[in-house]
Amino acid sequence: MTVENVLTPPARSLEPHDPFLESIVDPDADPSGSPHAAALDEERPDAATRRSALRPIVAVLKQPTLVASILVVALVTLWAVVPSWFTAWDPIVGVPQDRLLPPSPEHLFGTDNLGRDLYARVVYGSATSLAATSVAVIVGLAVGSLFGLLAGFLRGFVDDAIMRFMDVLLAIPSLLLSLALITALGFGTLNVAIAVGLASIASFSRVMRAEVLQIATAVYVEAAHVSGVRWHTVLRRHILPNASGPVIALAALEFGVMVLAISSLSFLGFGAPPPTPEWGSLVAGGRDYLAVAWWLTTFPGLVIVAVVLSANRISRALERNGGIR
Repeated sequence: MTVENVLTPPARSLEPHDPFLESIVDPDADPSGSPHAAALDEERPDAATRRSALRPIVAVLKQPTLVASILVVALVTLWAVVPSWFTAWDPIVGVPQDRLLPPSPEHLFGTDNLGRDLYARVVYGSATSLAATSVAVIVGLAVGSLFGLLAGFLRGFVDDAIMRFMDVLLAIPSLLLSLALITALGFGTLNVAIAVGLASIASFSRVMRAEVLQIATAVYVEAAHVSGVRWHTVLRRHILPNASGPVIALAALEFGVMVLAISSLSFLGFGAPPPTPEWGSLVAGGRDYLAVAWWLTTFPGLVIVAVVLSANRISRALERNGGIR
């Protein structure tokens, strides 16, 4: 026996049809030799995609307060869209002999001084209150984001002029500014919503400007400029989509604030005229009966508090993901 034979191990012959040995030689081969191995490999990316799609839902379900907030907002939204699903009582016409009845299975929130079901008035009033709040958020978001976008993108004199104007708006209390705008625009739910929205444009403008200033110095934006892309294309394709996340999170936060502001102005009598139900006017209508009918102010007030707290909780969740800087 030679030295080469001692140092060289004897060659092992592998059966080409042995599934186990083939799996050792080929790591990608299926050890079981199953003909469905290729199909399983194709299904693995789909399973990973499904898991990644379910991950945000699982993260939400792990936060009970966030789930409760989403359910509250969803319930109030359904009140506004399909109120007849939740009550059969008329919110305008009352039964005089049923006036000032306490909460009961028949009248969940009791009745008011005219015998109208308070729960029905709260449910139907959510349409007016949420519609006014939505208009206010859209006005504040659109106008404020436009000013912030122009200030952060153009800079220079335009930036200084816009931001000094926003500083003036921030120096005035928002409720006082809303009252001044209502005096100019007139009473009514729509005018109240526009006034509240215009009073909030400074917050949206400052957040949008800060995001635009940060994104405008990014490498891909500078590369777009160097490549000869027009400024409005850069603004539309690169800056605006990337700067919108924190502004949307701020809009969720301002939604709760605007619900409270519109309800306050409605409480003062600037909203919809009676007998149209509105959350703020319902609280105002029950203040004269606090001694004998506590439910007239308590239940509409609790609904307002629940919506405001739920909107704030959702905005915090959006802030944690998108980030308001």
